[in-house]
Amino acid sequence: MLTQKQYDLLMFIHQRMKERGVPPSYDEMKEALNLRSKSGIHRLVTALEERGFIRRLPHRARALEIIKLPEPLAGNLARPRMPFAPEVVPGHLGVAPEQPSLASEQPQAIVVPVMGRIAAGVPISAIQDHTHDVSVPPEMLSTGEHFALEVRGDSMIEAGILDGDTVILRRTSTAQNGDIVVALVDDEEATLKRFRRKGGSIALEAANPNYETRIFGPDRVKIQGRLVGLLRRY
Repeated sequence: MLTQKQYDLLMFIHQRMKERGVPPSYDEMKEALNLRSKSGIHRLVTALEERGFIRRLPHRARALEIIKLPEPLAGNLARPRMPFAPEVVPGHLGVAPEQPSLASEQPQAIVVPVMGRIAAGVPISAIQDHTHDVSVPPEMLSTGEHFALEVRGDSMIEAGILDGDTVILRRTSTAQNGDIVVALVDDEEATLKRFRRKGGSIALEAANPNYETRIFGPDRVKIQGRLVGLLRRY
């Protein structure tokens, strides 16, 4: 699956090649997607190449080849379903009951959707669409809507979050100092970090001394969810 930014860039490259016969420059891509630097475009192009949608041709400037498009577009079918954007968690999210039913001897597990992967390391735009569901004990959940993400990376190991864990998050756009959150940076990069306010800035702290704390202006960070639990397979 593609993130919204990946989808937008693929469609921009496709349209430009149809109109002019050549792919756009990185500066044109940056301007079209309203990104602050070309490094973001490099990450998106790499992601599209890794997913098999485009190919970079060696030894040629601005040489990109589109290998495939999302299936509905490739077949000229109806308007395609837009890919999952990190700032919107679609579908029926897991909702914890306000209190267990008195008619049940044991509270039933609650089904929570897994919405792809999250980086606990170098931020990536890798949150995908609803991939599968997990069953979560109701006592793990707070009130409200919940979703899950698979962790990739080791930046939160000292907080007990390991590569391969599944984190359970309550959907929220706010956080308190010390909360572990899913943060979206510049509407592009998604990462799992500890949240801190430092004056007028926001710090995203790793729980691993090998990773540095990253400082951002408040307008660059959007909170997507707060950690409430995790699942681990042995």
